[in-house]
Parts: sequence; C-alpha cells; structure tokens
Amino acid sequence: MSSILIVDDSASIRQAVKIALSGHGHSVSEAANGSEGLQKATGAKYELIITDLNMPVMDGLSMIRKLRTNTSYAGVPIVFLTTESDAGIKQQAKAAGATGWITKPFDSDQLCHIVTKVLAK
Repeated sequence: MSSILIVDDSASIRQAVKIALSGHGHSVSEAANGSEGLQKATGAKYELIITDLNMPVMDGLSMIRKLRTNTSYAGVPIVFLTTESDAGIKQQAKAAGATGWITKPFDSDQLCHIVTKVLAK
C-alpha cells in the first residue's frame, strides 16, 4: 500500500507502529530521531511520516520544518505521535506543517484508522 516513515526515539513504539501498519499492508521504515528521519526522508520518498515530538539530536518540530522546505515533502502528510497534549505545542506543530496529532498511548486500530484517513486526502 503506502510507504511510511516512523520517527521515534523509543524502539518499542517504532516496533508497535511497524507491526500495526505492516499488518495493514504498509511498508514501514524507522528512524530513531529527527536527524536520522530527515536523512532517510531525503534519501527516499515516503507517502506519510509519523513522528514523535521530543527526541534527542533533533526534535520532531525541527524535522518537520526542515522537511517542509523540501518540495518533495511539501504535500506529504506528517502526523505527530506523542505524549504531549498541550494546545500551544499542537498549534506550533500545525504552524510547522503537521497534518495531525495522535496522543500516546495509542490504540492500533485508532492508528490504522487515522493513517487510512490521512492517506486518503
């Protein structure tokens, strides 16, 4: 189906997302921080990026801002998957170019539903 990049410093979260989305036919690649995510995204073309907000090396907001300057990723949906729920941070994420927001802990069915909805746009 779709090629998806999951960017999260937690290996267990990356694994859970990969299992959920692979089970729905998606191809999932992983990155452990925003810098690695940016590197992978510029080396390949993903149809969706799911990222954590708080990560070492480069956070999710910084990664999104850099990705949105790349014309290849101008229209690609980027969804935050994070424990953050502060309205101010959500507004910053939207301003940076985030498409959506999922709060951890997440339900696999909810994640797959949101991914399907975002990819259909």
